[in-house]
Amino acid sequence: MSAPLLRLSGIAKTFQTREGSTIEALGGVDLEMGGGDFLTAVGPSGCGKSTLLRIVAGLLEPSAGEIRLRGNPIRGPQREFGIVFQAPVLFPWRTVLGNVLVPATILGLDREASVKRARDLLALLGLAGTEGKYPYELSGGMQQRVSIARALIHDPATLLMDEPFGALDAMTRENLNVELLRLWEESRKTILFITHSIPEAVFLATRVLVLSPRPGRVKGIVPVDLPYPRGIALLASDRLGAYVSRVRALLEK
Repeated sequence: MSAPLLRLSGIAKTFQTREGSTIEALGGVDLEMGGGDFLTAVGPSGCGKSTLLRIVAGLLEPSAGEIRLRGNPIRGPQREFGIVFQAPVLFPWRTVLGNVLVPATILGLDREASVKRARDLLALLGLAGTEGKYPYELSGGMQQRVSIARALIHDPATLLMDEPFGALDAMTRENLNVELLRLWEESRKTILFITHSIPEAVFLATRVLVLSPRPGRVKGIVPVDLPYPRGIALLASDRLGAYVSRVRALLEK
């Protein structure tokens, strides 16, 4: 068996409040992700889902534990990661193309090649022709597509997504789920996707990670044996409903 792409061992995180008390957000998380894994994570509010993702991304230091990428300990942000947050966080003074190119500029990538890749990604995400527009001219769903293109511009091996569609209406959210699956099927990047929606978690995932109430610990991992490609009709199917019930039972256990 090949070594996992990502291995988390005993990841714990505590925070100090202004009053001096301690909040234990994560209570020791052990997790492995292989190349091409699409892992979604669900759990009660405040269980540490977003904290876990930010630790993996290198934006937070764990209080205990270790993360290894391809067998090597990692600390701090990694070029191999692309990150998408719930809010698009686009620069209002930059065009769509300019926003997508930000990581490429920071990393010093070839300008001409990066512009071509940015245009290709925007076309792939249904945004061809918007390159010269500004964020305020786009809908919320279109802005989030721009943020996905920005996360992919440097061709990261792993995509970390923190409730990226949580603020969108149901129809836009479903359409973006289908678009994300199409991108994943073409690239087979490793994806860690945080969500509050159990149906969304099952619809997207190869596996669903279920976290306990705070401090977050792994209650279980549910493999999802549903064929790809997956269309919106699957959301109303009994097959998906059976997996949703299994995940919900773990959460309520």
